[in-house]
Amino acid sequence: MRSDSIKRGLERAPHRALLYSLGLSRDDLEKPFIGVINSYSSMVPGHVHLRMIADAVIQGVREAGGVPFEFNTIVVCDGLAMDHEGMRYSLPSRELIADSVETIAKAHALDGLILIPNCDKVTPGMLMAAARLDLPTIIITGGPMPCGWFNGRKVAFSHVYEGIGRVKSGELSEEELEMLAMAACPAPGSCNGLYTANTMACVVEALGLSLPGSATPPATSSRRVALARETGRRIIELIRGNITASRILTRKAFENAIRVDLALGGSTNTVLHLMAVAREAGVDLELEDFDRLSRETPQIAELIPSGPHGMDDLDRAGGVPAVMKTLEPLLHLDALTVTGKTVGENISGARRLDEGVIRPLDKPIRRVGGIAVLRGSLAPRGAVVKTAGVPPSMMRFRGRARVFDSGDEAVDALMSGRMREGDVVVIRYEGPRGGPGMREMLAPTAALVGLGLIEKIALVTDGRFSGATRGLCVGHVSPEAAEGGPIAVVEENDMILIDVESRILDLEVHESELRRRMDSWKPPKPRAEKGWLLRYSLGVSSADSGAILKASSEH
Repeated sequence: MRSDSIKRGLERAPHRALLYSLGLSRDDLEKPFIGVINSYSSMVPGHVHLRMIADAVIQGVREAGGVPFEFNTIVVCDGLAMDHEGMRYSLPSRELIADSVETIAKAHALDGLILIPNCDKVTPGMLMAAARLDLPTIIITGGPMPCGWFNGRKVAFSHVYEGIGRVKSGELSEEELEMLAMAACPAPGSCNGLYTANTMACVVEALGLSLPGSATPPATSSRRVALARETGRRIIELIRGNITASRILTRKAFENAIRVDLALGGSTNTVLHLMAVAREAGVDLELEDFDRLSRETPQIAELIPSGPHGMDDLDRAGGVPAVMKTLEPLLHLDALTVTGKTVGENISGARRLDEGVIRPLDKPIRRVGGIAVLRGSLAPRGAVVKTAGVPPSMMRFRGRARVFDSGDEAVDALMSGRMREGDVVVIRYEGPRGGPGMREMLAPTAALVGLGLIEKIALVTDGRFSGATRGLCVGHVSPEAAEGGPIAVVEENDMILIDVESRILDLEVHESELRRRMDSWKPPKPRAEKGWLLRYSLGVSSADSGAILKASSEH
């Protein structure tokens, strides 16, 4: 066992002394050492209950004959970090989380890992660490919060953001908005739509790194506690079978996960995260893979924010196993999972329990998946759009550029009524390097919905969008403005063409004029002048490669 390096032999007597001080017995030193990596926080709704999950995991490890050791990582709540300086730290936190898990596992010679994430960057950060370390690893996510009810309809976190625009338009009073805010998030858990956190939970299950049915049970349900306990027991079997992360995180597993994401119409942030995880796993995954699979994979569910159903409805309808059973003809059924069985074996008994929530493959919501990759003179290396949230009338849109060098400026313009029908709001210098940190643009997208402009105005940015976004919102434009991409030289009233079905994002400026502008462009002064964000901005890669931190030899 890997832990032998800290517990066996004459020279390890000092190490054993420290282990005995923890209350371990000599018998315990013969057992596998299991790291239980928790991301509990008393300030984050998706993580405030994770002590309960960790306790069940620890009980399962002990029952199966292992010795559990609990550690913690940081967590950033994107909802609380939104629309201020804090959002610059959200995506960078993914790298810190991956590094901290690596540090814990290596420094303490752990034999296996049980990872307990839930929110947007914690799950991919822990996945990156799992791929990097290649230990026996299993993940149990924290689970979604239930939806709320307001004025007789199901509501979720995104409805509160959209309510701000509804107040501005006179459709809602400020007191009604406050009542909506009090109703929308009624209990702990990851935010209650198919936003990034819940999309990533479904992705983890589809990858095969969590037990079947783990993604959708409510955060504080008895089923989730039972799954956590079984997760603790299962890690010992993974160690005995030497089933490490690399045996699960194969090309086939990534394609299965992408198809599930596309079929559900999930968050575009998964594009960034899956490319980053694949890089750690040594799997070649490109933007083109998402677009190719999207053309082949029907969207069979429509969840909040793009549709009427919540995560509770998806759970009731059979969860991810039912989605994968529906997609069975499109999946790699021989991919290995943490159960020790293949995907095909895991889903053999799954079935759809509500075809209003999970459609049959021959009666989909859309014939293609929920994400598209656009290219053109405005995005030579690609851009990403969540087609699941685009109104049919906006699938092809040509409009005048209204240019802003930050998301905050764009929100001010929208809220003050300075935008008009036919505009394309261009938000730049919000990419991984230029932001820095690639802030989510939930406020401007929610403003479009709340102001009734979702079918009149488009957004284009080198930043990214929240999983709660809907509308014609094109993000991840690469190269970003801070790299000198074409988005840096867009001018007011330039014409921009967005054609989702043809996968085109063009700046309609003559090539010679575009070249003249590019030649005269000068990079702006970095926004971050010190600390972690400065280091991040100097080392981060473009969105089209997953916004990862490059090794020094790659700079």
